[in-house]
Amino acid sequence: MGAIDTIARLGRATWEDSRLALSDALPLDQIVMGDCIAAMKALPDKSVDMIFADPPYNLQLGGELFRPDGSHVDAVNDDWDKFDSYAAYDAFTRGWLAQAHRVLKDTGTIWVIGSYHNIFRVGAAVQDFGFWILNDIVWRKANPMPNFKGTRFTNAHETLIWASKGEGSKYTFNYRSMKTLNDELQMRSDWEFPICGGAERLKKGGVKVHPTQKPEALLYRVLLACTKPGDVVLDPFFGTGTTGAVAKRLGRRWIGIEREPEYCAAAVERIDAALPLDESALATMQSPKAAPKVAFGKLVETNMLAPGSVITDAKRRWSATVRADGSLMSACGQVGSIHKLGSTLQGAPACNGWIFWHYEGADGLKPIDELRQTYLLATQP
Repeated sequence: MGAIDTIARLGRATWEDSRLALSDALPLDQIVMGDCIAAMKALPDKSVDMIFADPPYNLQLGGELFRPDGSHVDAVNDDWDKFDSYAAYDAFTRGWLAQAHRVLKDTGTIWVIGSYHNIFRVGAAVQDFGFWILNDIVWRKANPMPNFKGTRFTNAHETLIWASKGEGSKYTFNYRSMKTLNDELQMRSDWEFPICGGAERLKKGGVKVHPTQKPEALLYRVLLACTKPGDVVLDPFFGTGTTGAVAKRLGRRWIGIEREPEYCAAAVERIDAALPLDESALATMQSPKAAPKVAFGKLVETNMLAPGSVITDAKRRWSATVRADGSLMSACGQVGSIHKLGSTLQGAPACNGWIFWHYEGADGLKPIDELRQTYLLATQP
């Protein structure tokens, strides 16, 4: 049963009716429309491999925001982000975290994203429930919204908490894939991505469908880091379906929970249009050495050079397929980074993969370094 059928069914039934249906089996690759705590209560114990939670930030915005030129700022003022007090927000946080801890497998991990408004309160609750924090990741926004009043520093980052089920829990961490994605340097805990924009930003009538839509590149890295193909990823605050779209691309199963019908409808359309990677592109790799200012993995994460793309040298003597973690596989099955595989194929001691490998542009072969320059220009503040 597809996500849109699930939404239609839940829209006609009461929550209790749908709860019985959900308890029979996991609603894989479906959106459950309703309250996140009630929906998670219907899921079996220890049934999901990873949770990505983007809960309300409780921004507590007072009044309208305007730019210096008088134009209106499209800020978050929806009812779902409003709580009467910190105590009410804390009670809500404890409610969904209790269910998250119950449904997560002992080998699973949870990610929670937030801003300075809520992440410290959420982080304390995460620890209170027995989760063991593995990292806090800083998402540095390449193009943050400025502080229009000039009364504070520009808020240019959000924080992600990554935690295992408990202190001694075993969990998935694809260390080598992360290193390959970062041009063979260890992946650090500060990640830079632009905020969601351009064609990726969902709009209806010229207006954003969701005010806090996350970039797919961010979820791509999260899922590639700590899940395997076939793993089940739960997103209890599904919004417009970023987690589901990326999970589909990467061959992971997903469950979305969302209470707002308009977000559900947008998510269904978006996920239906997402194309899964083929099996060879999904394979990931391990390797060592070198790193320019922009990692090749950035181009893959942001879909500038999609997994499954075929690149060649300038004379078309060698070709290679781009894989999900930024590694390449040659036509004869050799695997490596853009630099390592280039040197291997040529029998050379070293290779600058940025100028060796080419992609098929509108007017012929172009070095992949052109895509790197395009990325740099697009992400400069």
